[in-house]
Amino acid sequence: MTKKLVCLDVDGTIVDHDGHLHEPVRQAVRAVVEAGHHVVIATGRSRGATLPVARSLGISTGFMVCSNGGVTLRLDPSLEKGYEVTDLRTFEPRSVLAQLRDRLPGAKYALELPDGSFVSTERFQDMSFGVAAEGVTFEQLMGTTAVRLVVFSTDASAEEFGRAVEGIGLSGVTYSVGWTAWLDVAAAGITKASGLEALRTVLHVDVADTVAVGDGRNDIEMLQWAGRGVAMGQAADEVRAAADEVTGHVDDHGLADVLHSLL
Repeated sequence: MTKKLVCLDVDGTIVDHDGHLHEPVRQAVRAVVEAGHHVVIATGRSRGATLPVARSLGISTGFMVCSNGGVTLRLDPSLEKGYEVTDLRTFEPRSVLAQLRDRLPGAKYALELPDGSFVSTERFQDMSFGVAAEGVTFEQLMGTTAVRLVVFSTDASAEEFGRAVEGIGLSGVTYSVGWTAWLDVAAAGITKASGLEALRTVLHVDVADTVAVGDGRNDIEMLQWAGRGVAMGQAADEVRAAADEVTGHVDDHGLADVLHSLL
């Protein structure tokens, strides 16, 4: 059997939009792991919000790509924390923050730090952080080295927010706009795909033997990179266009259908 590198988004793919993991998906993931394939969680979530997903799937070894490629972990139950960081990509967010504040004056901001902790303005918290963010001033954010910058606006639609971000023309970073007025910013060139390509090399898997499944705009590069890129049924048109095929909706366990095809 040829070992495949199976790369799975979390929200909207492994779990539904309420964060629930459905049993058919859990069982399908276990079957693929037991068949000997490399199953890698690839998510925009931080490590603190991704590790519980791995545990709920029964995955305790292998790798995870978190923070949209900014952090790669090697899982090992013999280690004190159960993992070690094998790759970490940071950037200086000062110029991006300055540009965003001018165009999005009502937005909230959070930074993921290299140690996995978060700092934020205006009591900004989100389940994807995995930890409680410490409140700081905008000026303190400006001087902080980050793995990921998260921007959220409550006074703009996703479309308006997207236009404002496009209008800024952010340079020197990689960014993606989410389902809502939500922006993820990482170091230049850093995406889920960049993290997975580094892993593919380490694991000696051919590009043709890579499979990726996702539903968000931050999955586009990953779906284009994979030998077989699969968009979830509820994915936006631009995400579907980046994929080789489309599976069922997350509520219909679309990921399980893809995983069963590997067995």
